[in-house]
Amino acid sequence: MKFKVFSELTYVATTPATFIFNIHAAKTANQQILEESFSVSPDIYYEIFSLGNNGIRFVKLELYVPLTFTITYQAQVEVSHEVINESTLSTPTSIMQLDPGVIPFLYPSRHCQSDKIYKLAQSEFGNAGTIFQQVNAINEWIYQHIEYLGGSTNSGTSAYDTLTQREGVCKDFAHLGIALCRALDIPARYFTGYAYDLNPPDFHACYEAYIGGRWIFFDATKLVPINGLVKIANSKDAAEAAVASFFGSAMCTFMNIQCEVMDENFEPYLLTPDATEGIAYT
Repeated sequence: MKFKVFSELTYVATTPATFIFNIHAAKTANQQILEESFSVSPDIYYEIFSLGNNGIRFVKLELYVPLTFTITYQAQVEVSHEVINESTLSTPTSIMQLDPGVIPFLYPSRHCQSDKIYKLAQSEFGNAGTIFQQVNAINEWIYQHIEYLGGSTNSGTSAYDTLTQREGVCKDFAHLGIALCRALDIPARYFTGYAYDLNPPDFHACYEAYIGGRWIFFDATKLVPINGLVKIANSKDAAEAAVASFFGSAMCTFMNIQCEVMDENFEPYLLTPDATEGIAYT
């Protein structure tokens, strides 16, 4: 499936500042960048870098004086997600069998305090069936019990806060899903990307659970088709995959995000409460 993505962000820095952006589509085995461009206006020196060999890319730039600037990224991306029947995901993977790279996604993290919600996870989802059925039950519970409310949270809001306040935005839904999975000893990680048919258009946050040796995608907001995303990054939580991090005094004053499907035969896939199939992006 081919997508065209676009992002344009304007920042006003009132002091010298350093920025780290995370808006490039990831380069993975199942996601090929057909063409892309990145620019900064006015012309400012920047560097593109990666952490490890996971295909996730960041941009860093430094301002020595207060300045207003705009970054623009556009790309055509081919995404080869895979639809997997639940029956192939039913065999549990013991912690001893996990790849070392998966183990960090078992632990509590800054925004996903799985240790604080262990009892809730066990009582509500511990007997929900297979691991896939447990995670799907978690996904549906969040959708039914947490109100999606723009502007209701901030960068410091955690999964425990969301559970208490019963409201949040996409990153909060993702953090709660991750925390509940980890409380059941299911590795889970944050997923951020461009999303087709998201209204209003924006970057979108979801999560993936490690089931039967595969990372399976879930979105508790149900705002977009789960086969309509272009991955930007995976991480333990949003603290490691923020769209923009800056060191100094600055604010975003404009944002334009777009994600278009380039294939005419695209059929949206929605995850239902009794789903028997999952989607893997990696």
